Amino acid sequence: MQTTQTPVQFIQHTDHALLDAYSKTITGVVGSVAEAVVHIEVSKKVMDRRTRKEQVTQGSGSGFIISSDGFIVTNHHVIENAGSIKVSLADGRKVNAELKGSDRSTDIAVLKIYENSLKALSFANSDQLQVGQIAIAIGNPLGLQHTVTAGVVSALGRTLRASDGRLIDDVIQTDASLNPGNSGGPLVNSLGQVIGVNTAMIPTAQGICFAVSSNLAAYVSGKLIMHGKVKRAYLGLAGQLVNLTERMIQANRLQRNTGVYISEIEADIPVYNSELHAGDIIVGFNEFPVATIDDLHKQLNEKTIGQRVQLQVLRGGHKTTITVIPGEMR
Repeated sequence: MQTTQTPVQFIQHTDHALLDAYSKTITGVVGSVAEAVVHIEVSKKVMDRRTRKEQVTQGSGSGFIISSDGFIVTNHHVIENAGSIKVSLADGRKVNAELKGSDRSTDIAVLKIYENSLKALSFANSDQLQVGQIAIAIGNPLGLQHTVTAGVVSALGRTLRASDGRLIDDVIQTDASLNPGNSGGPLVNSLGQVIGVNTAMIPTAQGICFAVSSNLAAYVSGKLIMHGKVKRAYLGLAGQLVNLTERMIQANRLQRNTGVYISEIEADIPVYNSELHAGDIIVGFNEFPVATIDDLHKQLNEKTIGQRVQLQVLRGGHKTTITVIPGEMR
C-alpha cells in the first residue's frame, strides 16, 4: 500500500506547485497591466425603425493606453457612430476622449485623452508567437472592475471578416474567453506585453475568441495617429467570384480555378480604369494570381495608390494584360 501511495502524493505535490506558478504568473501580469486598461462609454444616435425618430443609445467596451500622454487603442465597432466618448481610468477618473481615427477594415480605433503620466502598455512582436503559449485577456467592462480570463494561443494566422467585407489577416485565435464589455481590451503574454486586441468571439463555438495581432494593431494605430486613417487603393468596380472552365484554365495556363468577374465599372472618379470592360474576369494583379475579391483587396494597398498596375484579365476567354491606376479610397 505504501508503494502505491508515495507516487500519488508526489504527483499531487507537483500539480500544486505547477498551479501555484501558473497563478503567480497570471496575478503578476494582471497587477502590472490592469492600470492601463480602461472602460469606454459611448453615446450614439440611432433611428428607431418603428417611430422613425432619432434616439440616443449607450454602448461600452474596453481599451488600453499605449502612450503616457493618453493615446488609447480600442475596437472600431465600440466607437462606431459615437456622438460622445468618455473614458474611465483605473483610479476612478472619467474624462472625455477624442477620436483620432478608426479603421473598419481591421476593427481598430485610436482615442486621445488629455492626461499625462499614464501607465502604458507595449506591443510584442506577434511574429514570434507560438501556439500553446499563455494568453491573458483583460477588460474593463464596468469602469472600476477589471475582468480577466486566461488560456492559450489556440491558433495563428486566422482570418476574420470585417464589417466592411474585407478580411482581417493575421488574427490570433485563443480560448481566453471574452466577457461582455471586454471587446477592445488587450490580449497579453506572460510578460504583460500586448500580443493582440480582443475583437470578436463566436458564441456557438464554445468560447473560441479572436484578437487582431499586435503587429497589425501597432501598424494601424500608428497610421491612425499620424493620418487619422489607413490609406487603401480602389479601382471603382463591382465584382464577384466566378468559376473558370477547365478550357479557360488550360488554354491560359492559369494557376487558380476562379477569378473576379467585373459586373460594373464606375466612371468619372479619380481612377484610371477605362481599359477595363464589364464582363472581364480579373485573374492577375502585376502577375500575382487573383482568384477571389480578397486576393484583389490584398493588392489594393497604400503602395499601389496612383501607380500603374498591370491587370491580367480574361476577355472572350483569352488572357490579356491591361493597365489601371488605382485611386485612394475615401
